[in-house]
Amino acid sequence: MKIVVVGGVAGGASVAARARRLDESAEIVVLERGEYVSFANCGLPYHIGGVIADRSRLLLQTPESLRESLDIDVRIGQDVVELDRAAQTVTVREVATGREYTESYDALALCQGADPLQLPLPGIDLPGIHTLRNVADMDAIKSRLDEVLAAAASRGRAAKTVVIGAGYIGIEMAENLIHRGAEVTIV
Repeated sequence: MKIVVVGGVAGGASVAARARRLDESAEIVVLERGEYVSFANCGLPYHIGGVIADRSRLLLQTPESLRESLDIDVRIGQDVVELDRAAQTVTVREVATGREYTESYDALALCQGADPLQLPLPGIDLPGIHTLRNVADMDAIKSRLDEVLAAAASRGRAAKTVVIGAGYIGIEMAENLIHRGAEVTIV
């Protein structure tokens, strides 16, 4: 049996690990578009806030560790661009090269997650506006926040920030911005 899992992180990595426990002989392939197959989503605001200082503590598993511990073939930087249910194949595009290939499957799990809501507002694409969904977003926000806090401090003021969304991540983001010394408004 060959199982293809589209997406990693919480959903895909969990499906792949469970599939391994249910079938020790299955060939399991995880195709993850991003650079990281497993990271602590809920920890992202805490690294931005400096509570979790060591960034590597957020990176839970790697393709190598999943191969070694569970014999799972994890391929990062792989974007599934087409699904052929009749032929039981997916077409995969390597993000770095653009090369495409076809991967067959007996069972398929779609665990690609979601994209953050982008409000259709003027200026939504300005450099100081960020969404927090993954490690790259975290890095960009932390870098920008470091710049903004330093600039505000040089003027003897607190940086003013706005968090849109009051779910768990939004509240944790606000908490960590305050921890860093920013003034926060939650919308």
